[in-house]
Amino acid sequence: MLQSKAPMEKFTTFFSNLVATFFFVGRIPKMPGTFGSLAALPFAWYLWQLPPAWAWAITALVFALGVWASRHVIRRSGKPDDQTIVIDEVVGIFLTTSLASGLWWHYLLAFLLFRIFDIWKPWPVQWVDTNWKNALGTMMDDVVAALMAAATFYVTLSFSSRFFAFA
Repeated sequence: MLQSKAPMEKFTTFFSNLVATFFFVGRIPKMPGTFGSLAALPFAWYLWQLPPAWAWAITALVFALGVWASRHVIRRSGKPDDQTIVIDEVVGIFLTTSLASGLWWHYLLAFLLFRIFDIWKPWPVQWVDTNWKNALGTMMDDVVAALMAAATFYVTLSFSSRFFAFA
């Protein structure tokens, strides 16, 4: 019985690390969140080319997998905010870019806004980050940051389209 459990534990460890670190991007020693966000951009562009129902279903699936994988990584590392976990940034980029029209600068603006809110952590992002010290909290502070970034993105595009032809 112990022999059959060991391969499954190894697989769970490997797969949860793969997901949580977004194909090991989270292992980059400096600025893993920024690199995780950058790595998610091409996937986000492709995601939002799909029919909306598929794109939102995939985003929800990545979120759920992120909670599961984060729980495993947090349990193994003992750190409630393990910096190698960047799947939360991936979901954040997916949510923020949901309003992009496919223009490259929309994705750049979405990336910048998301990183600002994720790093700055204004209320309520800070509240979630401080009070939810578990896998769900790891994911949710970036979801809240992404919603704030997406709202700012929307307002920025609405404002700029009134004054500039490129928006």
